[in-house]
Amino acid sequence: MSNNSQLSGEVFSPSDEIVSQTAVKDWDALREFAENDLEGFWANEASQLHWFQKWDKVLDDSNKPFYKWFTGGKVNISYNCLDLHAQTARRNKLALLWEGEKGEFRSFSYFALKREVCKFANVLKSLGVQKGDRVTIYMGRIPELPMAMLACARIGAIHSVVYGGFTVEALHERLEDSQSKVLIVADGSYQRGKIVPLKAIADEALQRAATVQSVLVVKRTGEPVNMEFGRDMWLHELMSLPIASTTCSMEIMDAEDPLFILYTSGTTGKPKAILHTHGGYMVGTYSTLKYVFDVKEEDRYWCAADPGWITGHSYIVYGPLLNGLTSFMYEGAPNYPYPNRWWQMIEKWGINILYTAPTAIRGLMRFGENWPNRHDLSSLRLLGSVGEPINPEAWKWYHRVIGKGNCPIMDTWWQTETGMFMITPFPVSPLKPGSGTKPFPGVKMDILNEDGKPVKPDEEGFLVVQSPWPAMMRTIYNDPERYINQYWSRYPGCYLTGDSARKDKDDYYWIIGRVDDVIKVSGYRLGTAEIESALVSHHFVSEAAAIGLPHEVKGNAIHAYVILKSGVEYTDRLLDELRAHVAHELGPIAKPDYIEIVDSLPKTRSGKIMRRVLKAKALGQDPGNLSTLEE
Repeated sequence: MSNNSQLSGEVFSPSDEIVSQTAVKDWDALREFAENDLEGFWANEASQLHWFQKWDKVLDDSNKPFYKWFTGGKVNISYNCLDLHAQTARRNKLALLWEGEKGEFRSFSYFALKREVCKFANVLKSLGVQKGDRVTIYMGRIPELPMAMLACARIGAIHSVVYGGFTVEALHERLEDSQSKVLIVADGSYQRGKIVPLKAIADEALQRAATVQSVLVVKRTGEPVNMEFGRDMWLHELMSLPIASTTCSMEIMDAEDPLFILYTSGTTGKPKAILHTHGGYMVGTYSTLKYVFDVKEEDRYWCAADPGWITGHSYIVYGPLLNGLTSFMYEGAPNYPYPNRWWQMIEKWGINILYTAPTAIRGLMRFGENWPNRHDLSSLRLLGSVGEPINPEAWKWYHRVIGKGNCPIMDTWWQTETGMFMITPFPVSPLKPGSGTKPFPGVKMDILNEDGKPVKPDEEGFLVVQSPWPAMMRTIYNDPERYINQYWSRYPGCYLTGDSARKDKDDYYWIIGRVDDVIKVSGYRLGTAEIESALVSHHFVSEAAAIGLPHEVKGNAIHAYVILKSGVEYTDRLLDELRAHVAHELGPIAKPDYIEIVDSLPKTRSGKIMRRVLKAKALGQDPGNLSTLEE
């Protein structure tokens, strides 16, 4: 890649070879078409997918901010992911290629995946699952996870996937809020050679969850687990019965019918259930993946996220299958048992596209260049980054060492709420390390100051979206007021992302980070309130505050401040116990790196903890205006 003199700063331009093989070369023309005819642009994308009945209206904005897309259209996303391909020459093409942490592998053609999903859907039906029922899915990265999602979508059930790294309280809260009828759980999962006892965690959560009637248990580890008579059933046993027929009738869904809910941390203690629908979400994920990664029929594509997060929903499960891609999925950690595990698999399976998080890149950088250099990574054509802003040093290492200077990095910014890429380059874009370049065609964005005016170049402000897009969340499940207040109330007519950003003079966007009380650890969003609630639930703690401080690998590390109940003595063992307690309640990802015992916390007169003061103090910075601080 060569430098480009027309743009300011360090710029990497695509090679002639990349430009020649990329399907769409003129992005400005596509952007212009979308800008001049937003509905025409998205209707054109939607028409490339299968609809049982065409829509009456592309965008219905009669009840803002509750926008609707493709109203009157009848569709099923599972049909577009599987049946459509199984009826063509793609029926024998690999849809999913999976490698387990211990090295075993499984593969499914589009025909075979459709067969498994139909059987799974029939099992769910036999348990009384109907259109609109909620089904919670809790497992590691195994093929049964996407199968469960697609089976729910096929029969019109709403899936709620809970990340397999979360534990008791997080699972219970999500089961309770969604009022799930069925829980699908693995007996356990493998992580760095150890077994995570998912079924045991689920059993504890189920003691507090009243609505779950049936538990389907997926056999992964084969370790003995408790099976409660009348409630718990083995999936493999039900899949071998006549009820699990290989044909399953499709539920014809309205474009606006709910597809899934997915919980994301908010500024208050309770995670928000983000609701996505069949029609618009399908169009958004299909188009963005197709264009941004310029997908080819022969590609082997690997999104190294977890299906328990939105990246996995959109770009491991739905996006790749809608595009008829061969998708690779790996169960374990990037550096287990050795730091070359990823590079070994890229060489072994001939991966063409790798889409991962800056945390993983930074983590692997620490082991040096010798590990990747032992492997032939020449199959790679494009690289991607997701989850948090990538620092320029990690970007350059990824580009030079993994991409050998030949693979453009698609640095994407988007959210659980947006459902699809919002700011992203294309393979032919000149790239600046650390910038996601510009908004996707048909997505109108800006950066505003406190007064709602656009900021000047290189000034920091609030990142907003100024027009609706198809894969946007429709609401917060069962809480429309919170949806309006959280996202649409600050700047009327604009969706508030909760991130701060700046734009340079070339109109390239640079994401700075969260402006609310959300900490991004290894690309995962954790609410300060959730961490604080977990700490306060310990019987020795009276009050707690959590902040995120910069960490060279994880992006942010959690630092917590704790006030102990009167009479409790401080010991090092107590600190270990508090950290373990948070891990038990929320999951290892939420375990504080550092806990400080304090006598008081800085608060406003109304009692709100001033986390910025704690952060400034920890970083040795000026805490700024303290006039609202209580004495």
